[in-house]
Amino acid sequence: MFSLSDYFKFKENNTNFRTEITAGFTTFLTMAYIIFVQPAVLSQGGMDFGAVMVATCLSAALATLIMGLLANYPIALAPGMGENFFFVFTVIIAMGIGWRTALGVIFISGVLFLLLTILKVRERIIETIPESLKHAIAVGIGFFIAFIGLVNAGLVVKPAAGMLQLGDVRSKPTLLALLGLFIIVTLMIRKIRGAILWGMFATTLVGFLVGGVIYHGILSSPPSVSPTFLKLDIIGALKWELFTIIIVFLFMDVFDTIGTLIAVSEEAGFMKAGRLPRAGRALMADAVGTVFGSLAGTSTVTSYIESCAGIEEGGRTGLTSVTVGLLFLVSLFFYPLARMVGGGYEVASGALLYPITAPALIVVGSMMTRNIVKVDFSDYTESIPAFLVMLGIPLTFSIADGLAFGFISYPILKIVSGRAKEASWLTYLLGLVFLLRYALL
Repeated sequence: MFSLSDYFKFKENNTNFRTEITAGFTTFLTMAYIIFVQPAVLSQGGMDFGAVMVATCLSAALATLIMGLLANYPIALAPGMGENFFFVFTVIIAMGIGWRTALGVIFISGVLFLLLTILKVRERIIETIPESLKHAIAVGIGFFIAFIGLVNAGLVVKPAAGMLQLGDVRSKPTLLALLGLFIIVTLMIRKIRGAILWGMFATTLVGFLVGGVIYHGILSSPPSVSPTFLKLDIIGALKWELFTIIIVFLFMDVFDTIGTLIAVSEEAGFMKAGRLPRAGRALMADAVGTVFGSLAGTSTVTSYIESCAGIEEGGRTGLTSVTVGLLFLVSLFFYPLARMVGGGYEVASGALLYPITAPALIVVGSMMTRNIVKVDFSDYTESIPAFLVMLGIPLTFSIADGLAFGFISYPILKIVSGRAKEASWLTYLLGLVFLLRYALL
């Protein structure tokens, strides 16, 4: 007889049904912003807003269900932030490539993802990354998540002139985010299960009462996906001048996904002797999601760092991912409600703030930085590349670029220290690939 407990291995992972469902809701709520951010971005490239929203939900649901059912990991996927901006503002707007051809580029890169996954190239990369860099990736992404949370809360802003500075702490969304942070941390200190989820719900209620959260309704009919479904131009994307764009998308997704998988796996304790069990299955999810997404009408699908929110709530199995995937499908009908909880609220400066989900990101980011104690700071050939990764990921606002700092410096420092053999040949190759990326692309 079929049993959820046996299928997802609750006992082996020290978890239960309630914990996994709670973790799934938590992860979904922290990443629900993509439901409307993605169509808002892609519509600037001439794509239909409603169709992109449906494509986003469907591709996120498919990829996340594959992750949960096939790989049994609590990691959610959706169209990636960063990749979507590159897709619209560089490829479509700056280069003048039509969105149909651009989707063809995404399809080709997705097929290449599949090939690299089947050939176990991406799995081999995960196994080859030095231990110090694996820990650093988790810390760097922790800082990245917290930084995103601070920006989304309006606590950190970028002025017209200068670097970063303190935001307007008197604005209603920022005050609401601070209250949410206080509620979540208090619940965690009191060891209340589901602290992040309950904290977000409480913040939503307070925001609704004081006017910081806008009521959008509960139910709505899903828009039609026909304006973008199967409208991609694969033949047009096969032109030689678009080859470098395909490679860029391939590069971004490979290393964004690998970085996220390592960070989440470090946090959840999935890594075993430097290896991630079932890595091939986990990597299959974003590849299939990207191919399907391009067919439906959205950009590259990748693993989400917000999955760590569910991890912190105790999610340890694929049931967390299955919950997220189903919620993406349900959100097609509950879009107004999802928008209310995870939506952005415009302030006087014109910036969009996310007061409900921002506190969760800050808390989760702080949790992930504890991996810093695993880095050997007495060995400069290990600690300096690790430090550059930790600093590089949040400051470049890119997991891939942050990884580049470490992969380039690590083999160089091993060579100058006379310990070249401590780095594998693949580490040297990856360092060279990163160098060539900046030199040629």
